[in-house]
Amino acid sequence: MGAWGIGPFDNDNAADWSGDLHEAAPGERAALIRRTLEEVLHEGEYLQVDTGDEAVAAAAVIASLLPGGTALTTAYAPDFLIEGGTLDLPDDLPALALRALDRVAGDDSEWAELWEDGLPKVLAALQPIREVLEAAAAA
Repeated sequence: MGAWGIGPFDNDNAADWSGDLHEAAPGERAALIRRTLEEVLHEGEYLQVDTGDEAVAAAAVIASLLPGGTALTTAYAPDFLIEGGTLDLPDDLPALALRALDRVAGDDSEWAELWEDGLPKVLAALQPIREVLEAAAAA
C-alpha cells in the first residue's frame, strides 16, 4: 500500500478515489459514495486493501459534511470540498459508513493486516470520524 500517513486520504487508493469523486458529475457523487461503501460490505470473505482505503475516504467525506464534522483540508481530499463545495447526502449514509468502517478494521481485512502494529494509532485517528457518523446515525 502506498501510504504516507495515517489520515483517511494519505494513501494512493484514497487519493485516486478522491479524484474520481471530484471528477464525477455533481448529481452522481452521492451514488459513488454509496457504491464505495456497499462494495466493502459485499466483497468476498477477504476485504482487499484498495476497497478498504476507498471506504475510509468515503466515510471521511460523509463525516466532513455532517454537523460537528471537520472540514477536509488535505490536498488529497476531493477538490470541490476543499474549495468549500458541499454535497447533499441521503440520511442512511452515516450508518452505512459505520458498517463499512467496522468491516475495514475487522477480521479478514487486508487493510487491517497491513497496518498491523500501527492499527491502534490508525483507529484512534479515525475515531473523530466515527463519532460524527454515530451522532448522525442515531439522530
